[in-house]
Amino acid sequence: MTKQKKKGNIAVIGMALFAMFFGAGNLIFPPYLGLISGKSWGIGLLCFVLVDVGMACVAVFAMSRGDGTIASVTGIIGRKTAVLINTAIVVCIGPLLAIPRTAATTFEMAALPLVPESANYRAVFYIAFFLVAFLLTIRKSKVVDIVGKFLTPVMVIALAILIFKGIFSPIGEIQPGVPYTEAAQEGIIAGYQTMDILAALAFAIIIISSVHEKGYKETRERNWAMMGACIIAGAGLTFVYGGLTYLGATVSGQYDSSISQAELIMEIIRNILGYRGMQLLGIVVGLACMTTAIGLISASASYFEELFKGKVNYRVIVTVITLFSIIISNFGLSTIIQIANPILNLVYPVVVTLILCSFLSEDMKKSYFPKGAALGALLTSVCIVLESFGVEIGALNMLPLNELGLEWMLPAVVFGLVGVCIQKCKKNV
Repeated sequence: MTKQKKKGNIAVIGMALFAMFFGAGNLIFPPYLGLISGKSWGIGLLCFVLVDVGMACVAVFAMSRGDGTIASVTGIIGRKTAVLINTAIVVCIGPLLAIPRTAATTFEMAALPLVPESANYRAVFYIAFFLVAFLLTIRKSKVVDIVGKFLTPVMVIALAILIFKGIFSPIGEIQPGVPYTEAAQEGIIAGYQTMDILAALAFAIIIISSVHEKGYKETRERNWAMMGACIIAGAGLTFVYGGLTYLGATVSGQYDSSISQAELIMEIIRNILGYRGMQLLGIVVGLACMTTAIGLISASASYFEELFKGKVNYRVIVTVITLFSIIISNFGLSTIIQIANPILNLVYPVVVTLILCSFLSEDMKKSYFPKGAALGALLTSVCIVLESFGVEIGALNMLPLNELGLEWMLPAVVFGLVGVCIQKCKKNV
């Protein structure tokens, strides 16, 4: 393989990874973050990028260092437990939440402004959306090339037009907004909401497979290719997030936090580009959500095909996931986001903990540290979710980084160290 062809392959893979990550949440959350942050939008953006882009790329690279499966990250806490966590992850970023959200976002932001609200329109739209996604996903080996070569460039051009127009012709003055600490917390929460850390574990399955098919068979060569793809995807995502967050900050004097995420981005585009902008929005939203849906359907189907050891065909699984996603989509965007909140708060800390633990030395990975750390993160997550439902647990407020939504980190470290101590005591007995 020539050097030029290698660079070209990495560019296509990087663009495909960018497009898969840039879906429903990635479009609607940054402007809303900018709106409530006001002049603190920079710190909100930084935290958003660190949680979303940073951890997503770390997750992809962690799987690349292993055998290219989710188990290479979660398997350090035991095979049976890993299967439960892996399945929960894939269900969350698959047919239960993320895939239906792509269709619901496309309808409410691209189709609804152009057609009257109607249950019939909604149902017909979802069927058409997922029919296209199904046809583009059914050929497993072509997913990365379809997304990276054809769909992504059109989406990037449309986004660049919107962002540069908004930067050179700001809608209004940026208002003070919330304090820096609150903006940072909002950035972290928005990063959680995109589900990209969970999605990264699924996307990595098809991305690593594509890297291998393109001739990067040695582990070192594959890791370099994945690193290059992550840099391209990360740079693109950071640019887009920065632009969208800034656009949200420029309307902080016109709107308040009562406006929905979907309505906000529509108002921003209407102010910047007028009616033609709504057509451009339709292109951006449609492509962003379609590329993510394609990636998630393919990744979810690949996972279950491997879980069932090939006894259930990939195409059959794609069909089942698509049909189930059509049903869930009908609940609407707001309902799906509300359902996602407690589930993500429960799963994310455990997944992030395991991703970070996968970079430990082999001895540490074989110790009780990962199991203890995962348990500490899980118990804290359960307390966080209980508090969100009105159960008062005052001890959470005393934990470090509570104001940033990272109160689970100290318990994870403490429980991990306790696990090591228990292991040593067992050896000495």
